[in-house]
Parts: sequence; C-alpha cells; structure tokens
Amino acid sequence: MTRIDLHCHVFPPAYRELVVTELRPPPPYTDLLAHMDAWEVDAAVLSSGGPLHGPRPLPELARVINDGYAELVRERPARFGALASVPLPDVDAALAELEHALDTLGLDGVLLLSNYEGVYLGDPRLDPFFDELERRRAYCFVHPDFPPAWPLPDHPGRWYEFPFETTRALVNVALNGTLDRCPSVRLQWAHLGGTVPFVAHRIHNQSWAMPHERTRMRHGMDHYFARQWYDTGLSAYHGNLIATLGIAPIERIVFGTDWPYIPLPEHGTDPQPELSLLGHARPKVDSENAQALVPRLYESVAAA
Repeated sequence: MTRIDLHCHVFPPAYRELVVTELRPPPPYTDLLAHMDAWEVDAAVLSSGGPLHGPRPLPELARVINDGYAELVRERPARFGALASVPLPDVDAALAELEHALDTLGLDGVLLLSNYEGVYLGDPRLDPFFDELERRRAYCFVHPDFPPAWPLPDHPGRWYEFPFETTRALVNVALNGTLDRCPSVRLQWAHLGGTVPFVAHRIHNQSWAMPHERTRMRHGMDHYFARQWYDTGLSAYHGNLIATLGIAPIERIVFGTDWPYIPLPEHGTDPQPELSLLGHARPKVDSENAQALVPRLYESVAAA
C-alpha cells in the first residue's frame, strides 16, 4: 500500500543549528527516513509546523529553512516534498519569500499558521498575500499555533487550544470572504480540522440564524467545510473519521502522521490501523488524494 504523509515536521540541518525553542526540535530527517521505512510510508511532505525562532530576523530564518528544505528535496525527490515557511504578518516580506520558495526553489506549497502574532488567517491585512496565493492556485497546509491569549494560562495549550485554533482560522477565512475571493487556493487543515467536524453543523445553522454576521459570505458554512482538505495527523480514530466524512467527501481526506508526535501501534507496520474502516476506499486517503495537493511528489512516488 502506498502512503504519502502530508503532515510531518522536520527542520533541515542549517535551521536546526539556529533554532531557539522551549520545546525539543524534531529529530533529524535521517530519523524520519528510518521511521518511514519501518512504517511503510513512501514519501513525506516536510514543514516546520510552527513559528520560526532563532537569532536572526524572521525573513532570514524563513530563507534558511526553505533553502534547507529545497536541498533535502533535491537529494530525495521521490521521498520528500516540502512546504515553505513565510515571515507573516509582514506581507511584503512574505510575498518576497513566497516568490523565492516557489519559483526559485520549486517547493511544493506553503505552510500557514492559524494566526501570526494575533493576526488570523482571513484578516484583511493578509488579503494581498492570499490574492497572490490565489493567482498561483497554491497548495497550503494550515497548522495551528497558540492563540494570542489563553483563558487558562496554566493549562497545556497543545492539548486542546490547537484544535480550537484550527476551527477559529477556518471559520474566519470563510466569514471574512477569503474563501470566496480565493477559491483556487487548496487548503489542507491539520488534525482533521481540529474541532470543525464536531461543531460544523452548529456553525452552519447558527450562521443562517444570524444573517447580519454572514454578509461577506456567498454560501452557507457547510459549502466551505466541504471544499477543504483534512489530514489524519493525530486524529485517525473512528469517531473523528466518521465526523469528518459527515462534512466532506472522502476525496478531501489525506494521510498525515504529525511525526514525530505520532502515537504508534505496538505491533505491525500500519501507522494508522483505524483507517481500515474505510475499506476499499482507504487508498484514496493513504495516497491517491495527495495527487490534488502535491502532484510532483505523487508522480515521483508512482514512478519510483
């Protein structure tokens, strides 16, 4: 069975030397390759998964990590894809790095975070950047970051704030008209969309009950939810999968592990055995649906 992992965190060597973070950085990419071989993952799309930290300005850090990703992809084009980090909320700097990453380096897409210093996706201040993504029909992987303020600051925010953040960002890009203005941007939302599958119908119904709140939307929220892609990272469980299939077709679900944070079974070589509930449709999730997001990598895997 072919597997293409669309949610995987690796820092290239040059960036690992600069990174400053309270959390341990992901293991080196050589550890990832060993994991992929052990768990029969054919290819992985690399991204930082969070904001960049280091002793240089953000545009310089983005350049270091993106150049490093490009080198890893050149070395193993059938095993790795990579997503560019951009120094938002500085739109001008982000546009410059987007051009370098996609046109010069040939990276497969863009990593977006749910918010940048409190500026959420869908904020009008980011409109010029999204307009360029639309012009390019870009593939973007949206990963949550911490919210600008925590109601319970002593709680471990990664446990539940990350899923809430994904929901905030997805609702905001619909509510503020970004998804209508930029329909060709292909957005993949981490962790099966956070809490979206579980509250989608409430959000849709409430939006119709509050027409003054949806004046910038051309459709109901269910329309926007059905158009997104959702990955299985840290979410490949029966209830999560069933809920996601209730808001989007199976063609919009893709395989992701969230390596190195993935919980693995004790035995076997299947990293997400609960995907077996999909039956004969499972290959769509494991690899086939990735063709719409990372066609270069998909074709490289098929050729290999």
